[in-house]
Amino acid sequence: MNTEYPFANHKAPTMDWILFLRCYYESFRAQKKAKAKKTLDMSPVNGRSTLSEESVPLVFVTHNDMQILGEFLNYYRSLGVTRFICVDDQSNDGSRQYLSEQTDVDLWVSPVRYSEAERGRRWREQLFALYGTDRWYVNVDSDEFLVYDRCHQHRLPQLFRELELRGDKRMAAPMLDMYGDDYVSEAGNGDGLFSQSPFFDASGYSLRHGKRGTRLYGGPRRRKFGENNELLKYPVIYWDKSCSFDQSPHSPLPYQRNTPTSWGALLHFKFPPNYKEKIAYAAKQGQHYNGASHYKALQAKIQSDGELALYDPKVSLGYEGPEQLVKLGFITALTYE
Repeated sequence: MNTEYPFANHKAPTMDWILFLRCYYESFRAQKKAKAKKTLDMSPVNGRSTLSEESVPLVFVTHNDMQILGEFLNYYRSLGVTRFICVDDQSNDGSRQYLSEQTDVDLWVSPVRYSEAERGRRWREQLFALYGTDRWYVNVDSDEFLVYDRCHQHRLPQLFRELELRGDKRMAAPMLDMYGDDYVSEAGNGDGLFSQSPFFDASGYSLRHGKRGTRLYGGPRRRKFGENNELLKYPVIYWDKSCSFDQSPHSPLPYQRNTPTSWGALLHFKFPPNYKEKIAYAAKQGQHYNGASHYKALQAKIQSDGELALYDPKVSLGYEGPEQLVKLGFITALTYE
């Protein structure tokens, strides 16, 4: 079933009993077919911390993101993250040294590359098992910035309590690709990502409700390149022993949890000032989905046009804050009782 997703007066879809049973049955089949997974080699660079009940852990994977790591860490510190758990995928731009010097970062490395780790899913699963199940985690990439209703007044522990009161074990979040005006500018309009890439698509999305839960498609990559990328993730997740990422980070098991009533958003800074260099590098490395076919298509577009012109006055809006996204229907208004 496909549903137009206009991001206006949006109400998170509810799961009827038929869809719940479909998701439950598909989860049962997937978990039954899953074979024992061989443990991947991973080792800590600067030690492994022990999480307390009050800890707020964030798991992320990074590769050559030195340019944005400081902003990334400071942003999530402001939301209340107390421990970052990172896998560095063989960076060579100074990221590893920088992260190893951060006192609130546990840095892990592996001889296995991102694609061999099933786009990082296996690393994440092993880290969740090592640091402890039956607890809340933030689970993102280093170019994804989580926002939710009044997030700058209500930090993550309050969000976790709110989700528990609502009966949710994960928060859905559309990935909103952020970009500059006229073209993806290499200069930008300021020092930070929010100044360099302030725009997002405010329409042109669609939802699909199926046996693996809710999926979201659209955004500037579909508008400009005809790509049908999955844009829904679950960056806030209660991880217990029934959870795994199965075939995709966009549809974690068990599937019946993939239509929650609580929505945030991920501001996805996919096009930083050095986007041409990063896209060319990703295309050459081939570590991403389907041999990095998406990045190869972007590289071909850059080679033919010189730039990626993503801004369109008909659909592009400047980001103003989480209150704006609540009004537009991107994210759910929360009560924080």
